[in-house]
This record gives sequence, C-alpha cells and structure tokens, in this order.
Amino acid sequence: MNTLAGPLGNARPFTTQKTPMIDPFQRAVTYLRVSVTDRCDFRCTYCMAENMTFLPKKDLLTLEELERLCSAFIAKGVRKLRLTGGEPLVRKNIMHLVRALGRQIEAGHLDELTLTTNGSQLARYADELYDSGVRRINVSLDTLDPVKFKEITRWGDFSKVMEGIDAAQKAGLKIKLNAVALKDFNEHEIADMLRFAHGRGMDMTVIETMPMGEIEEDRTDRYLPLSKLKADLEQQFTLTDISYKTGGPARYVEVAETGGRLGFITPMTHNFCESCNRVRLTCTGTLYMCLGQNDAADLRTALRASDDDAYLTAAMDEAISRKPKGHDFIIDRDRQRPAVARHMSVTGG
Repeated sequence: MNTLAGPLGNARPFTTQKTPMIDPFQRAVTYLRVSVTDRCDFRCTYCMAENMTFLPKKDLLTLEELERLCSAFIAKGVRKLRLTGGEPLVRKNIMHLVRALGRQIEAGHLDELTLTTNGSQLARYADELYDSGVRRINVSLDTLDPVKFKEITRWGDFSKVMEGIDAAQKAGLKIKLNAVALKDFNEHEIADMLRFAHGRGMDMTVIETMPMGEIEEDRTDRYLPLSKLKADLEQQFTLTDISYKTGGPARYVEVAETGGRLGFITPMTHNFCESCNRVRLTCTGTLYMCLGQNDAADLRTALRASDDDAYLTAAMDEAISRKPKGHDFIIDRDRQRPAVARHMSVTGG
C-alpha cells in the first residue's frame, strides 16, 4: 500500500493492484484527457459560436473533485494525463490542480502531465507549469498572420500568443503547434508554419476539422482533407513516415528539409480508432469513452455519493465496458447538423 496525493495534495491510501481498464476490444485505457472548463478567451470560428452559452459554474466539478477523479483514473492504470478546455489556463486557481497532479509524477504514479492551450495565458504561467512537472505542451495556432488570426479567433491577440510561446520555451517547455487545416483560410500557409515551428525546435501537427457543435458557418466550406494537404506539401518537402508516437492519434512524418516532425490527425479521412487508448472527462464529471460518439457516463454522481472510491471505480469500469470500437464522423452537405451536438470545448480538445 502506497499513498497517493488526495484532494489538492492531501495523502490518502493508494494501491497499484487495482484492476486496469481494458475495453471490449482489449485496448488498455492509459490516457485521460480532462477538460477543466468549457470557457475560453477565444471564439475560434470552427470551434465555437461567437455568443456561446457556457455551463453554469455550479455545474462544474471543484478542483478538489477533479483531482480526486484524476487520482482514481491513475490508480486504474492511466499513465498520461492532458488538461484541456475550453482554455484550461482561464480556470480560476488552475495551478492548484496542476501542482497536485505534478506530485503524481514525482511519486511515480504518472508518466506525463501535459496541457493543450491557445497560448494566451502562457506568459503568465509558463514557469509555474514547468516547476509543477509539465514538460511538454500543445499550442493551438492556425495562422501566423495577425489579421487572419484575429479573424479566426475573433477575440484573440496574436502578440500575446507569441509572447506566450517565447515564455514557454524560455521556461524549458517543449512545444508542439496544433493547426486545424481549413480550406481557403490557411491551406497555403501550412508550409510557412512548418518552417516557423521547426526553425524554433517545435514539432507541428495538422488536424482535420471535426463536425462537433453548432457554429455559424458550414463546415463543408472549410473542410480540407489532409490527404490533399500532404500531397501539396510533398511538392516542397520530402516527407518520410516514422514510428514516432506521443500517445495521441497523430501519425508522424520526418521532414528532410527542416529536420523536424510533422503529425497528421485525420478523424475524417482515416480515423485513428484501432489503437485508441483514450477517454475524455469533462469539467462536469461526464466521461466520454469516444470523442465522436454521444454515449457517456455520469461520474459526478458516483463521485459525490461516497468518500469511498469503490462506487466511483465501479462506475468507471462500467463506462469502459461500453467504449466503442470507433467513431463515425461525416462532413457533407447532406448532413445539415453536426455529427456530435456538443462543442469540442465541452468534451475537451
């Protein structure tokens, strides 16, 4: 019997003998993505409506509850944990949770704690993130043009994101840029973004837009298959498939001309489900076993029903037993509604 840091650092019993989470397709669930808030200080056009209705604060789990849930997943075999949002760094007192989870790394219970951010708050938090055990982050950035950046994010400040990237690299954080590939917006910029990222020692990943949540525009107008983007890039670069993995769904190539890595996340043209080891927890305690399916489990009720984790663990096991083989995203003009009604900010990026 060891001890595991309990609510925001308080020690409580922990045993490494708990049954690991194995889904019906014999995939071990070892990666948890946690949306700590659905709120964001940007309103990216492909992600959110401009006038979003966010969850009432009373519906959100407390930071102590989020930490207890994360600890329960770690006790069941999760080795990698990513904090997401919305924008995770706008959650009040979020660093209390980051520090508590960082202690799981020190104790050897967790291999990696990472974060996906829009970069707006990095100048403020970069040093503290590193000091808390975070070593690698993803920064979402779809253009290097400040005018287009304002257009796509609506509320974003490009200079603040650049300051954040500078601060993060100075703090020692490794950065991967995530860019959503958007037809007639940034498809001709990707090559320059690749050179920018690799020139600063950053990996880069491009992502197909996903049909999640109602937004003002028609996603078919923006959808760009990465197969086409890759073919275009191969007119300028030598791309070689490599086996590099970060635990997520990206398939990587090495770019000979820059010496860096480029990842492709293709939920539409080639889904990444066969080796899925991930589940997603929302800030309300809802567990989604698949990003592209609506089936979910209410862990908040189980969490609050008892201080003993036995009931919570049983609810987790039941949820994992329903993890599907894969998703069925479709974007076409015959589908007038999104494949999944909830916004990505609710599920966690």
